[in-house]
Amino acid sequence: MRTLVDLRKSSGPEFVTRFNEYRGVEIFAVPAPGYSTGQAMAAVAAVADQVLPRDMGYAWNGMSYQESIAGSGLGVFALSLILVFLILAALYQSWSLPFSVLLSTPVAVVGAFVGLWMRRLDNNVYAQIGLIMLIGLSAKNAILIVEYAKAELEKGASLVDAALNGARRRLRPILMTSFAFIFGLMPLWNALGAGAVARQLIGTVTITGMLFSTGIAIFLVPVLFVVVERVSQRWSPRRVEARPRAPGAVPAQEHVSA
Repeated sequence: MRTLVDLRKSSGPEFVTRFNEYRGVEIFAVPAPGYSTGQAMAAVAAVADQVLPRDMGYAWNGMSYQESIAGSGLGVFALSLILVFLILAALYQSWSLPFSVLLSTPVAVVGAFVGLWMRRLDNNVYAQIGLIMLIGLSAKNAILIVEYAKAELEKGASLVDAALNGARRRLRPILMTSFAFIFGLMPLWNALGAGAVARQLIGTVTITGMLFSTGIAIFLVPVLFVVVERVSQRWSPRRVEARPRAPGAVPAQEHVSA
């Protein structure tokens, strides 16, 4: 063996930890009582910037990584609204009707943040997942009213009567589906065990958001439908259809009043 290799004894670590293909050291930190995870991460980042040499850096893993990307939830929320808007515009073949549906979602979002504030929970990635769910849930309630009101409007009913009929006829289905969803999520409200906080966050956001959406937003949707339709009719170009004349008839002067 000595003709091929040189043998010598040396000491070293039993294994080397790697993170993102770089050699690294894993550090666990727990926030002190009275401090949030974001404050603890900011303190760790400040110390790392002062102590670590230039050829070394740091990165977050696990829950800390999810907390670090929580700030990008606003962009995801906006993208979800845009996608829902485009889908509704293609469904109704109108650029105005989706506004009457999506303008009710802020009520559900306010309810979600009220629930987080009441339970002293953080706005992290799990809460933002619940917010994205609320877009579809609150839009579903509004779609039931707007779709029926649109059908009534096409049958010749007035704008206000179409909105009121849609609210009356769709109130019972909205209440049934909304409360069935809320009671189905009640186990998440008081979740226990490993990962209980994550489940409590999703349950709190969706339950309180749906309560606000069911109790307040369904009364705003008919009003929004009337307002959006009146604005769209005001800004849409007016068209005057020409009626066929009898042979030999003298065309009369037509007066069009706005």
